Parts: sequence; C-alpha cells; structure tokens
Amino acid sequence: MSTFSRRQILIFFAGSAGAAVLGDTILDGISNVAGANNTPLSFTPVRLPHTLPVYQQQKSFLPTGIGQGQVINTSANAKLNSYNVLDDVVVPPEYERYVIVSWGDRVFPNSDDYFGYNCDYTGFIPLGRTNDIGYLWVNHEYVSFPFSDLVPEAPADVKGLPTTFESVIGWALPTTRGLEFDGEALYNLGGSIVRISSRNSNNRYSVVKGDPRNRRLHGLSGLGINSQRTDEYKNVTSWGSRSYQKGDQNYLIGTGPAATQVFNLSSDGLGNKIIGTAYNCSGGTTPWGTILSGEENFQGSTAFFVGVTESVNPNGTQTGYTDGTTGKTFGLVGEKYGWIVEIDPVNPNFRPRKHTWLGRFRHENVAIRAEAKKPLIAYMGDDRRGGHTWKFVSAGTISSPTSKANSSLWESGTLYVARYNPNGTGQWIPLNLNTPTNPIPPSVISSVEFAALGSAQRNGLLPLPKRNGVAGQTTDGGSLPVDRTNEATILPAYQGKKLSDFYTSQGAILVDAFLAANLAGGTPTARPEDIEVHPTTKEVFIAYTDGAPGGDGYPDSRIFQVAKLSTDPNATQQSGGLYKIIEDSADGTGLTFKWQRFAQGGEAGSISGAGFANVDNLVFDNKANIWGVTDMSTDTHNGFGLGVAATPTTINHAVSGNVSSFTGVFGNNWLFYIPTTGSHAGEVIPFAHGPVRCEMTGPTFVGDTLIISVQHPGENCPINDGTILSREIELLDLNGVTFNQARTVPRGSSWPSNISSNDGGKAQPKGLPKPSVIGIKRKNPTGSFT
Repeated sequence: MSTFSRRQILIFFAGSAGAAVLGDTILDGISNVAGANNTPLSFTPVRLPHTLPVYQQQKSFLPTGIGQGQVINTSANAKLNSYNVLDDVVVPPEYERYVIVSWGDRVFPNSDDYFGYNCDYTGFIPLGRTNDIGYLWVNHEYVSFPFSDLVPEAPADVKGLPTTFESVIGWALPTTRGLEFDGEALYNLGGSIVRISSRNSNNRYSVVKGDPRNRRLHGLSGLGINSQRTDEYKNVTSWGSRSYQKGDQNYLIGTGPAATQVFNLSSDGLGNKIIGTAYNCSGGTTPWGTILSGEENFQGSTAFFVGVTESVNPNGTQTGYTDGTTGKTFGLVGEKYGWIVEIDPVNPNFRPRKHTWLGRFRHENVAIRAEAKKPLIAYMGDDRRGGHTWKFVSAGTISSPTSKANSSLWESGTLYVARYNPNGTGQWIPLNLNTPTNPIPPSVISSVEFAALGSAQRNGLLPLPKRNGVAGQTTDGGSLPVDRTNEATILPAYQGKKLSDFYTSQGAILVDAFLAANLAGGTPTARPEDIEVHPTTKEVFIAYTDGAPGGDGYPDSRIFQVAKLSTDPNATQQSGGLYKIIEDSADGTGLTFKWQRFAQGGEAGSISGAGFANVDNLVFDNKANIWGVTDMSTDTHNGFGLGVAATPTTINHAVSGNVSSFTGVFGNNWLFYIPTTGSHAGEVIPFAHGPVRCEMTGPTFVGDTLIISVQHPGENCPINDGTILSREIELLDLNGVTFNQARTVPRGSSWPSNISSNDGGKAQPKGLPKPSVIGIKRKNPTGSFT
C-alpha cells in the first residue's frame, strides 16, 4: 500500500526548494498545511468497487440507481464483497451532472452539419471578462462500435447488431466500405467549435444553437483542394451528396521546417496545403486564446483503416499509400498528419495550422509555459508504448503572454527529447541535423525485467529508422526492429554518427521524430499521456499511463514498471504512474533536469500502488490541487472482454509478467482528485465513476463548473438491452491480501439516453449510447468547484 509522508507531499507538489523555504506552505497565499490538517473534504467521495484508504477515513457515496445512491459509513477493511456497477456518471451527492452537447447534435448554421463522435479534449475561450459565455472547442478522436459495425476493431460477434448512426443522424450509412463510409468516418473526427452560455435560470451551460461561429473542423476539411492535383485524386473532392459532404476550401497550412522542406516534396502536389485534421486526442489552451489540438493515432493499417501512412523515407515523405486505409481513399499523404494543430475558436478567419517544430508523433497533449520576456515552452508526450517525452523551446521571446502574436513563436525553435537517468537526473537532447546518434541498447532498457524474470517482453524492442546500406538493409524508409537478439550486429551501424547521416533535412527529422529520438538516445517511456505545468512551481507533471511494452517499443525498465516482477499477490503492478520533471534552469530552457515518481499505478493493496490504474488527462484547479482521469483499456473493464460474449478475463494475483487484465478490478473509468493540502493531502480521492465501457476525458475547469467529455460509452459491446453480466472477481484488500467480490455490470450502455430529461437524457433505460460533453457543478454553488 502506498503511503506518503507530509514531507514527500510537500516536495512533490511544491518542489524541494519550495518545501525547504516555505515549510508547511504548499502554495504561497493559497493554503497552509499545518493549519489545514483537520480540514474535511468538501464532498462525499464516490464509492468505487476497489479498496482505497479514504474509505477507512470518510463516509462514501455508494450508487444504487441512475441518479441515486446512499451514504455508507467508514470501514476498517474498506472492502465490498459485492458491487453493482451502474451505467451513469456517478458524482458525489453534493454535485449534479448534466449534458451540454452530444454526438449528432445539430447546433451549426448549416443544419446538415452535426457534432462529431468520441469527444475528447475540451478548451473554453471566454467572451469578455466572465466565464458565463464563450466558445467551447471539443476534440473528436476516432469512431468505434456502435457507431457502425464496419468501424475498425469492431468485435466479430457484433456484426449485424443494431448500431446508432441512423437513429442519431437520420440517414443510413452504406453497408459496405467505400467513399461515403470512409468520408463520414473522417468527418466525425477533428473538432467542433460551439458557443455555450450559462446565462439561464439554472446556471447550466448549454449550446447557443446556430451561432454564426459554431463550426466543424474535421478530417476532410479542405477536401475541395484535391481539384488542384494532377494525379488520380483530382476528382476526389466530395464523399456524398449532402451539403457538408461536398469538399470545401477550409484547408489547413503548416509552419516550420517540414512545411518548407518536406511538404513541397509530397506526392499530393499540394505543397503547404493540408486536407483536414483528425485523430484528435488531447491538447492545450494558450494564454492568448487559441486551442492546440494533438493528432494522435493517425497510423493506418489494413485492420486499423481510419488513418494514413506513418512510415516515411529519409526525406520525410511517406513510403507510399497504405492499402485499405482512408489515406489511400482520399489521397491523404501521411507526412501531413500527426502534428499539433492551432485553432482560434473566436476568429473563423484564422486558418488552422500544423506547427511542425513541435514534431510528428502520436500527440496526446501539449502543456504550455508562457512568461513575459522568456521563450515560449511546450511539453508533450508521444502516447505509444516506448514513446518519448518532449520539450519545445522557441527561438523568439514572449512580449505579453496574452498577445495573439505569440502564435508565430511556434514557427522557429528547437525540439528536445528527454533522456532519463536511473539516478533521478536527465538531459534534453536536441533533435537537429548535428545531433550525435547514441541509441540506448535494448539489453539496457530491459535489464530490470530480464534480471527478475529471466526474459523480457518483446526482447526490449527499440525501433530505429531503416536505411539502405545500414546494418545490412537494402531499402529505405520505415523502421527496423532492434532487440536483445540482434543488437550486437545492428547497433554498431547506428552509433557514433549524426542524424544528418539518416535524414536529408531538419524537416525530415521532425516528420520522423519518434524514430529519430530513439536514434538520438531519448528514453522510451510508458505511454506519456497528459502533461501539465504546475501553475506556481512550473514543475512538469506527467501521467504515464501504462508500462507494458508493445509493438512500438519497450519502456526503459530502469525508470518504469514494465511488468509484475514477482508472483507475490501484492507485488508492484505495471499500470503507469504520476511523475514530474524539475527543470534545473529557472526559465525551463536548460538542457538538464531532475525527475521524480510520486504515485505508481496499481491497487492500493499492492506495493507502491496508489489505488488507480492508467492515469491519463490531468488538470490543476484554482487551488493547485490535481485532478486526473483513468484510461483503462475497454476490453478489461470489470474483468469482461468485448462483444456479445463478454468473456470473463483471468485475474490471478499469483502470477508475474504482463498483468494488464488486473485493471478489471477498478470497474469503469473514473475521475479522481489529489488534494495538496489538508488531512487528505497526497491521497487519491474518487470523485466520479463513468458509464459502462467509457473513458472520461478532457477535464476543464470553467468557474464553478467542471466540463468533461464522456467518450465511447458502450464501446465494442451491444447496445444495452438489459443483459447483466456477473462474475466473481479477485481484488486486493488494503493489507495486500486477495478476496473475491461478486460484481455485476450491464453488458452495454444506454448513457446518456438513460438519465432524466432534466439532465439532458431521455429517461430511456435501453436507449442509445452517445459520446457527450457534460458539466458537473455543486447543487448549492459556493463560487468555486470544490
């Protein structure tokens, strides 16, 4: 069980220097720990299926029905022998939750347009000095069943079952893939901009329908420019007959080296014009009122077909269209996707742009440090197994953090990748043509697992760029898998050179940033999802969501927990953790840093386990408390597989190795709170539990309201027809001893159709699930959220 001393909490949340100087003060002018030790929580924590220390200390709210529950007393063992999982956003009894906008809502000037699928990051830009009215940006990441049974990764046994598209949108998708289906899939990605207002009798945010600045930016925005091409795609300028399906001129542009050194070589012949943005996961909101949206899982394949080609040649252009992908359907060249995109919700005349100095990889989010007379800094994560942690530093400096002119600072600077040392120090390695090549050997990054278990998953895989004539290769482009079995023969050909020996331009390096970073010696990490800069200390908080290796690489086992390394039932689990970077330079522009791990993912009864798994998006509230959501894989929720069969997964605490199935003990994905002051400082406090098979994403505080997306309720399962799944599931109590819990859960979801009409639903227990954006606020407002 993970416990933290007051000193540990101070050092982690206020910084070692701040703790030494300020003593018990966490944040100057905000709170004092010594005077707040007995401060109770301002809400009743939600009771989740698994054990947490707070349940020994505080009463908790146990959900018993949609919008219903009971307060239960503290318990010394904090375990529940039975638990009924609900299909709802369960919040403390002091709060209410309501729907702001859902997939399919017709809220745009063109009544054919509709709000996109699988909502993710949210960013709010106020109009004026108050937060009661403004523009909301919402990312749309991907499409999944029950949108259609043709979507990627739909389980085989859901084919032919009811889907949601026709009932929600009003017309039927084609029954086979083709131009219209692929186009509609891409239209549902990207983002939506909607004006919202809380100027009403209940002070709840709602969309101002038909506002002239409400608009979509999607995967095929600007498709009309295909008419300028000279290849076979010159006539692919629409994907259907409806008004929004007839390609427009709302294309995007690029900035930085790739825009001038790579896009001019692209086979589409469109130069620095880009069709659409898609695969949009998390992002950031700038102090000057623009949105940065991260293009994440853009990599297409025959099975995962909604995507483009990821692999590129030494000059940065794609190796070719990938058969069966939407990239090949519409002629979308891969080098133009996988970037950070800047949008101005308030100004429709600002042409969205992809900033190539921020690198091309599977972007989760971007955290900004913007201070007057200093360079502009951005921290980013590459959300893949073995992905990297990044920093961009602008060449120019900021005059005023709120000036719109700051957007130009993204156009010139340096991109760095982090190298973590096991002793708690680290370096920022610049990715430029003169950077020496020094990849970390697979035998080194996998050394901890290999020493414990006698083997390493994927043999410590470290992909490097494939080059003709290097290490016996006869072709250029894409990646070459290097691992413990072949590193002795392959690595020497990649060592002691420069990136210029592998790439023809700075732009090409940025296009292939993931492989270039491996080559330069960046540390492969445990899927960095959200990154946030502390509002006062400027330390960089990082949510590493999953330490398990995979087909893209192997996280450095000296830094991250990559597996359960013992058969002891309470041995440390691998499910990510909360880390931070402390820059050695005061302004964050230096090349060295220190790093710390505060919370290791895993059950609270496991060694070092913080009581959560797969932490994802983070956000600080106005008191610098940290809030986080979990991103447990849909196919592990509650210990049941996907589809009609919903086969129970094996959860056996007496095994070692990759124990990803252990996340089934935690139930649905949820939202937690870590206070930085008071008697619960440093503890994980559960605040909300999401609907069945969903992910809660993109939390944003707007005044006294938390705006958050509820993504993919009921994903890859039949629409809720009343079928209830039940099983015995093995968990750890707080003493690290296993016990069995009787768990029941609906097989599929009907959220938010199943909630009351007053809260934005339809009171239909077997209604349709829809990705949505919701607001959460106190029933009796106090002026702040907590």
